[in-house]
Amino acid sequence: MTAPAALILYAALVAGLGPMILRRIPWLERSPRLGIAVWQALSLSLVSAVVFAGLSLAIPAIPWTTNLAEFIRACAMTLLAQYSTPGGAAVSATGAVATLAVLGRVCYSLIAVRVRLSRDRQTQLDALAVLGERHRDYDAFVIEHASAAAYCLPGRQHRVVLTSAALTALDHNQLIAVLAHEQAHLRGRHHLILAAAETLHCAFPRIAVFREARGTLGRLVEMLADDDAARRSGRTTVATALVRLAEHGLAPAPALGAGGESAVLRVRRLVAPHRPLGAARTVIAAAGAGVLLALPLFFALAPATAAGTMPPCPPGDTSLTM
Repeated sequence: MTAPAALILYAALVAGLGPMILRRIPWLERSPRLGIAVWQALSLSLVSAVVFAGLSLAIPAIPWTTNLAEFIRACAMTLLAQYSTPGGAAVSATGAVATLAVLGRVCYSLIAVRVRLSRDRQTQLDALAVLGERHRDYDAFVIEHASAAAYCLPGRQHRVVLTSAALTALDHNQLIAVLAHEQAHLRGRHHLILAAAETLHCAFPRIAVFREARGTLGRLVEMLADDDAARRSGRTTVATALVRLAEHGLAPAPALGAGGESAVLRVRRLVAPHRPLGAARTVIAAAGAGVLLALPLFFALAPATAAGTMPPCPPGDTSLTM
């Protein structure tokens, strides 16, 4: 029972302390790509810890060995010992049910989120086909609207959309910056990052870490697109464009927009002096993400590795042989 207990304790610590620690590391926003990786690693680590805990209950630790015949014999003996008593069978059944419940919930939420986003996106594309018109100078579709907004619709039929008010509010350089921002979303397939975060939040809405990860990842993908646009047009130009779109920059539900609720924070970030993250902090953050991903697997496999140093059955003991 060592592995399940360690994994459950680890999952509780990750869920409780993980967001608190990452909240105290504001320099992750200086490298949004790395920040996205760390938050994704945190979410995946939590889910995998729970899944491995259930698997550890369902399947007892089996000693490792390079001898295939001995390994198969050890598997049979260990599983027979686990399921030969009512208590062992009940524990294993509980672990199997918990694992299947978590995986089933995630799969169901993934399908539900995918269907909902695809339906909403198709609705927007159908409306755009009727109301929109391709701009002759910019790689974008234009719709008549009194609010200045710019957003992209990801997917196979991806589109960048500008409102007529945005064309009036932004000058040429600012429009180029906004279009670069939206193209960065499309090239980076940022909608998949947000869909994964939305899936976990929908699967486990009461788990605060998934709710916070969804909001933080939404802000980080916008910062990542800002940085891409800034390399082409300059940070001041991107910041000015965001200011002009901030008031009415909310995009439709399935879209990724240049404005939005995080615009003020992003403007402050863009107008501040640019400070690269640095090699030391990059290595620390990357190593932290790697540790988060590796620890659940380590806790799950450690008992089997330790058991591999001992004989699977005491000499002369044939009570569990097939």
